[in-house]
Amino acid sequence: MQALEQLQRDVQEADLRLDPVRIGGVITEVGPSAYRVAGLSHYLKLGDVVCIDSSGRASPGEVVKIDLSGLTVKSFDTRVEAGVGNPAFRARPMRLKPHRSWKGRVVNALGAPVDGLGPMIEGPRSVPIDAEPPAAMRRERVRRPMKSGIRVVDFFTPLCAGQRIGIFAGSGVGKSTLLAMLAGSAGFDSVVIALVGERGREVREFLDDALGDNRKLAITVVSTADESAMMRRLAPKTAMSIAEYLRDQGESVLLIVDSITRFAHAARDVALAAGEPAVARGYAPSVFSELPKLLERAGPGEAGGGSITGVFSVLVDGDDHNDPVADNIRGTLDGHIVLDRAIADQGRYPAVNVLSSVSRMAHHVWSKEQRALVMKLRAMIARFESSRDLRLMGGYHAGSDPVMDQAVTFVPKIYEGMNQAQGDPPSVDAFRELANTLQADKTSS
Repeated sequence: MQALEQLQRDVQEADLRLDPVRIGGVITEVGPSAYRVAGLSHYLKLGDVVCIDSSGRASPGEVVKIDLSGLTVKSFDTRVEAGVGNPAFRARPMRLKPHRSWKGRVVNALGAPVDGLGPMIEGPRSVPIDAEPPAAMRRERVRRPMKSGIRVVDFFTPLCAGQRIGIFAGSGVGKSTLLAMLAGSAGFDSVVIALVGERGREVREFLDDALGDNRKLAITVVSTADESAMMRRLAPKTAMSIAEYLRDQGESVLLIVDSITRFAHAARDVALAAGEPAVARGYAPSVFSELPKLLERAGPGEAGGGSITGVFSVLVDGDDHNDPVADNIRGTLDGHIVLDRAIADQGRYPAVNVLSSVSRMAHHVWSKEQRALVMKLRAMIARFESSRDLRLMGGYHAGSDPVMDQAVTFVPKIYEGMNQAQGDPPSVDAFRELANTLQADKTSS
């Protein structure tokens, strides 16, 4: 029986590699990044792959629209190097064959190495790029606490293995730095990173400076800003497929996607090329169905397997946290960490707004006493921030309000205790370290 099952799997794998019948059509229209093909409408479906011969090499594209007159194909290349009348052929679906030896390597959205270290070993089984998430009722529950090593996160928004958290920030507020600090967290078997739409120079900086000892555990998928929308849309899916493979091997995986907003921008470009209407600030409806489908693939696996702890950065356009993409993602994730430009302007890093940030898994981490303490400190910080204008105008007088006196005394010290630069040692016990800071300040005074 085992031999028959093995033979069946081998035949299926061979069927994915070999195309016994090559079906083709003719290009009838060419645009900057998409083209139309006649003659294939009855043989393909949405998401299938079409290849053309571009400058002596196979150039793949994805079918994004089908009608009786032909297909609309969005190319994975930045521009289409083909002419009207050129042939286009149906190709096999894109699949990956991840392997544990990929750790320490850098690949593009198609899974090809881009680090100059030579070819990579292929795994015994291929995995789909667009896999379905595990069935809801077969998934393990998220309960195991994890230490990020970042004091403000471990104190106010603690995380669990298998949780999905979003980092919401405008440009230049320290989002990449916070992601770099999270990427160096201990306690994971593997780290998978998707750098989507990043500046080319930042890739080496992130890998060389941010990962540290985790570099040998990391598989990085890179699609820079100059690549096509199809590559930027594919990169997070490739990273997710690799993370799922490692999760199914029983590993605890940290998945970082920077940024999910650029994935949404790329998905918008593809949807508009397919003729979808723009319904919300230029975004087509399919964008808001692709986002939760991708995010749901992260999280715990089935019983006995590993987990994917997902960290997704969300670039809020114009610091508008009610942007359609940000609003959609916030409701899908298990918590969000909000970075505030006003806090960064004060020189406090990480610039986390603890009043706007929340972890829906915190109750699995805090003890009863710790929860009460955090709620008390949140209330104290809220009182301190709401009275900022009053204090600046000189309307506050010490001794007139004991609660305000306590907030004015302790909140600046709490802020000081939460400060942490990228090169600082990781936090071991955020509660103890904050207590030591407050005690030291009390002793010195």
